[in-house]
Amino acid sequence: MITLKNKPLSFESSAVHAGEDKKDQYGSHTTPIYQTSTFAFKDVDQGAKAFAHEEGGASHIYSRLGNPTVEHLERAICELETFGLSNAEDYSGMAFGSGMAAITTGIISIAKGQHIIAQDALYGCTSQFLKEETPKLGMATSFIDTSDTFLVEMELKKHPNTALIYLESIANPTLTISDIEAIAELAHQHGALLMVDNTFATPYHIQPLALGADIVAHSTTKYMGGHGTIIGGVLVAKKALYEESETFLFRKNLGGIAGPMDAWLTMNGLKTLALRMQKHTSNAMQVARFLEDHPMVDEIWYPGLESHPQYGLANHIMKNGFGGVITFELKGGFEAGKSLMNHVKLCTLAVSLGTVDTLIQHPASMTHSIVDEEIKKQAGITDGLVRLAVGIESAEDIIADLEQALEA
Repeated sequence: MITLKNKPLSFESSAVHAGEDKKDQYGSHTTPIYQTSTFAFKDVDQGAKAFAHEEGGASHIYSRLGNPTVEHLERAICELETFGLSNAEDYSGMAFGSGMAAITTGIISIAKGQHIIAQDALYGCTSQFLKEETPKLGMATSFIDTSDTFLVEMELKKHPNTALIYLESIANPTLTISDIEAIAELAHQHGALLMVDNTFATPYHIQPLALGADIVAHSTTKYMGGHGTIIGGVLVAKKALYEESETFLFRKNLGGIAGPMDAWLTMNGLKTLALRMQKHTSNAMQVARFLEDHPMVDEIWYPGLESHPQYGLANHIMKNGFGGVITFELKGGFEAGKSLMNHVKLCTLAVSLGTVDTLIQHPASMTHSIVDEEIKKQAGITDGLVRLAVGIESAEDIIADLEQALEA
């Protein structure tokens, strides 16, 4: 990490320079794409030492095990998630081919046949994995409202074999915020670990590791990549935790590592992360205020609004604003929301988020259609819910588009 006069760089500068390695043999200004499946050895001994992890072995063997471009991305995201931590060198990043590859590999390697406590409002595929797939792997998951720390404590006492608590820093799609600091303390008191999906917030807004979380996950497809051009994921945790849980071994054998091209594109996205998040956040605040005052909006959820259930907590743990995602419900429920989404012109009707353009979608029939009905009801994912991922266009234009669509 670069320091100037014994002063570390700001987050904004770190995002531009994170993970840089000036040792490229050709002096390349940007990290090259090492688009290769395998690496050559100078002789048999070097190859043998590489496979035996002995000194003098080749630094790279095969891109499923590790790739220089991918490792650059891993260093960069680790630097941002551990920004400001005094023991940042104890942590390491691990890149994957998708957010779900990162999440599932992290869960499988850490929980290992024990109990999991999960937030009830989660991304659809995460929820489905925890509900339907973990039992087949010898694990059981209970779903609770993790914004209520009392419920978390009661669930830990109910399941003393809990190995992992899993939640999202900003829940998808309800935008619920949990007290990461308090939950981390509870988890550690009961011998469990806390894993936080930080996709919605990014380290620009929330740094779960600084709040006591043990492992952070991201879908880099979203804000990290930022342009809707890649699929990827990452974990950041202490190196000792990776070794203890054998997470690297699971990634190696499950084959989930990121490809060099996606890693390189994500690195390009990271350089403008702080800049984009400033605009996403600024726009979202203006759009949220507009929707909150609109007569057709029945209810709205955005952490920056005083009406948000965890507004005080959001102010405590979030930096630089409140993110770029808004969830709301129109008077008239599903049909009104359907009409809105069918009449937008600037906003794009598409799943995902974190791209430079504004995306709008209907969670109940799209991203969360695979979630267990009881869990959806418990989490408050109603049929009329609309999720708006605000882009970096002009806020006035986004509002004008929503206004004309609401009139239609």
